[in-house]
Amino acid sequence: MNNENVFWNFAVNQSANISDIKCDIPELKGDNYKVWREKILLRLGWMDIDYAIRKDEPPGITETSTPDVADLYEKWERSNRLSVMFIKTNISASICSFIDQYEKVKDLLKAIDDHFITSDKGPLLAPL
Repeated sequence: MNNENVFWNFAVNQSANISDIKCDIPELKGDNYKVWREKILLRLGWMDIDYAIRKDEPPGITETSTPDVADLYEKWERSNRLSVMFIKTNISASICSFIDQYEKVKDLLKAIDDHFITSDKGPLLAPL
């Protein structure tokens, strides 16, 4: 095997290993909020779709938008859409009912954060 093939095999195997990282995300039920949030944010970062959490929404695309502006918005929109879908699939049905209306990941996370009050004894469900 020549050096080029060795490098290629290493690069392919490294990519596969990163995607195989386990981070079991429990379904958010109320009593596990802190652990759930940490694991959700970690997984979104590993999947490289946390851009919309880290950055504010850029201006929308218009006829006068440059390709760079359009690319930035599309990157944010994809990150936002995938993050919202991923988060919603990791929440129990009893909690899902109050978050269905959120389409932006920052708003969704804020609503979930606001729904839970942390005390010295652990997360408690806040009144709706």
